[in-house]
Amino acid sequence: MKKLFAVLATSVALYSCSSTNLVYISVQQPAPVTISPDIKNVGIVNRSNVADKNKALDIIDKVLTVEGDSLDRQAAQAGVIGLADELIKNNRFNNVTAFNSIDLRTNVPGQFPTPLTWDVVEKICREKHLDALFCLEMFDTDSKVSYAAVPISMKTPLGNIPGIEHHANMLTTVKTGWRIYDPVERLILDEYPITKDVSFTGKGINPVAAAGAIINRKEALLDVSRKTGQDYAMRLVPYWIRVTRDYYVRGTDNFTIATRKARTGNWDGAAELWKKETNSSSRKVAGRACYNMAIICEINGQLDKAIEWAQKAYENYNNRLALRYVNILKNRKANNNVLQYQQQS
Repeated sequence: MKKLFAVLATSVALYSCSSTNLVYISVQQPAPVTISPDIKNVGIVNRSNVADKNKALDIIDKVLTVEGDSLDRQAAQAGVIGLADELIKNNRFNNVTAFNSIDLRTNVPGQFPTPLTWDVVEKICREKHLDALFCLEMFDTDSKVSYAAVPISMKTPLGNIPGIEHHANMLTTVKTGWRIYDPVERLILDEYPITKDVSFTGKGINPVAAAGAIINRKEALLDVSRKTGQDYAMRLVPYWIRVTRDYYVRGTDNFTIATRKARTGNWDGAAELWKKETNSSSRKVAGRACYNMAIICEINGQLDKAIEWAQKAYENYNNRLALRYVNILKNRKANNNVLQYQQQS
């Protein structure tokens, strides 16, 4: 018990002697995929259907993995619909159209095929008046079924008797792959696979009955496929993350008071005290104050001023945290430039 108390006391002492505290900041990140603001009308096509010359190979794959060709086709179309619905909801484009009549095929079931030729892409975009083409390049489901016999107690008119219940478990993996084609720049703007798993369980008095109980998986599989399309649409949307920053809480009485102000959310009041200490005769105190001024500028969205203060903290006072912070701020500024470009209408 004494040893445990000593460990706890040491931990508290170390924490109380720390010269910094953490503040959490919400930071908006640019979307993983950047599309030109000039792209207003987009189309979505499904290329995941297998070419006739590879049909035999695909049929064998379906048999081995307990799949049906019709179900895969429906699930692929659900993914296209999911993408279209989400793109429309996001209001990024003026027009979003899913084309069922365009017959494109893949030669490699379950894998990313070689990209469409630019002649094909340009022809589709020209005829359909599109600025860019979203393509479901790959769609495949792979299922594995396992069986187990579970002892149970069965109620009968003569009382409970031991019996066996058969359980069938199916794990289905849905694999999709998407590309975005820009016909004007002749660029593939994105190439991205998405994999999701969905599990099904059935019970019965024998293995056949147990397997039959998981036949209703169709709707669940269509829902998962639709979700993969929705998830892919989110690659075009900026998102928020929470990050932490260290700020100094020790050095002078002004730092102590400023810390209390910061803890109550009065960051402007804290900044007034930190700014006074930027002219301190103590290089250590002045460096910490300059660094803290960078923090408050970032909180207020003033990244250029934050960079200036952080540079001053490192260049003039060799503050140990400032150099890394300068690089963080410069990266944030670069990301903000991308964000502004993505958000142009």
